[in-house]
Amino acid sequence: MTGHPASLHHVVDGGPPQGRVVLVHGFTQTLAAWGVVGERLARRGEVVRVDLPGHGGSGGVRVGFGEAAGLVGEAGGAGTYVGYSLGGRLCLRLALDRPDLVEGLVLVGASPGIADPVARAERWAADEVLAGQVEREGVAVFLDRWLAGPLFAGLPEAAAGRAERLANSPEGLAYALRRLGTGVQEPLWDRLAGLRPPALLVAGERDAKFSAIAGQMAAAIGPSARVAVVPGAGHAVQLERPAELAALIEAFVS
Repeated sequence: MTGHPASLHHVVDGGPPQGRVVLVHGFTQTLAAWGVVGERLARRGEVVRVDLPGHGGSGGVRVGFGEAAGLVGEAGGAGTYVGYSLGGRLCLRLALDRPDLVEGLVLVGASPGIADPVARAERWAADEVLAGQVEREGVAVFLDRWLAGPLFAGLPEAAAGRAERLANSPEGLAYALRRLGTGVQEPLWDRLAGLRPPALLVAGERDAKFSAIAGQMAAAIGPSARVAVVPGAGHAVQLERPAELAALIEAFVS
């Protein structure tokens, strides 16, 4: 890891023959969020699950967005990258920066960032408020509010993975909001036409916002991108419909 301040905690399951899939979680989660999807994929090949900076076993890592994407690539190596929400934004950045590592890209409920500077500044301010809240109130109170938001309206409590989210620290989550959020991220819309690996853009049927974004991204990327809308799912497809998502990833990889 010469030249880097840190490396990311990750877990490897399964093995050849069907190649490697790297699973990258969303904000407030840890690599445990991929439990069901990872188990199924590990029957066919190697699965690497990564803890993002500020989260889980990488809770002490503090880097900017571009460097965080690079650390995901160092942990994952060459393979198909599957990223959810924050993890999807980082995997997209990695695929644009390091197409030698990303053989295929599956984005779940993810965006290339916020193109409009005014909307981006508003998001930055909102994320700063959230960062202050988690620092003052702690993770448990913050999670109550976060999981009660409209993005997770259809997410059953049993599937939300609250226990593993509680393993995160207020400092780690505040850092992620301030350094990895869409309010500070350089938007990637203008680079999408140059995306080299094939892409599968997944959104839940009930997640109107990210279903629309998936369509816009596919149009910007071109014929190498395909959209898959998962019936009955909201934003957190891998928690609400893990078997359906695993099947989509298996078909894409093969």
